[in-house]
Amino acid sequence: MAVSTISQAGLDAPITLTSPTLTSPSISGTPVMGASVITSGTAVASTSGTSIDFTSIPSWVKRITVMFSGVSTSGASNVQVQLGTGGTPTYTTSGYTGAVWVSSLNASMSAGFLTAASSAAGDTKYLIATLTTLGSNIWVYSFSGGYGNGAYTAYGGGGLTLGAVLTAVRITTVNGTDTFDAGTINILYE
Repeated sequence: MAVSTISQAGLDAPITLTSPTLTSPSISGTPVMGASVITSGTAVASTSGTSIDFTSIPSWVKRITVMFSGVSTSGASNVQVQLGTGGTPTYTTSGYTGAVWVSSLNASMSAGFLTAASSAAGDTKYLIATLTTLGSNIWVYSFSGGYGNGAYTAYGGGGLTLGAVLTAVRITTVNGTDTFDAGTINILYE
């Protein structure tokens, strides 16, 4: 039988609990070293609009996972991930470096982190993209996945240094005008 001691400021003596049972504990605040809190965003149907934004990402976040399930657009412009800063996010639209490969096709990145080297209207993408910070607002991107409507695989990576703390992630197309017409997108952050 384990005996735990819990101290609380303002009490004259510590509280001693013997074999405590916690039912549905809630962890809040900023995680500390040795703790891991994975938070799920709200899944968004990617069936309309030209961009999907995930905002209010806390400043302590070190890794973001973007999940694409059956995502397609109305045109041939590649889907990309852009990073945002500030309370009303300003999205960085230049300075991205890296490359993507899709079944023998290559493309370089500049206006966002690409998820494909080429696209056609109706291509359905199933991808996992990971953004990880090295500190000092330096972010590294990697992704892998495949297309649901063909024998295509995709992977790539890159990097970007932001001018401020990341607060948002935007999923959009390179031309900014093709609309999403199928699938679901969500994020996890930790």
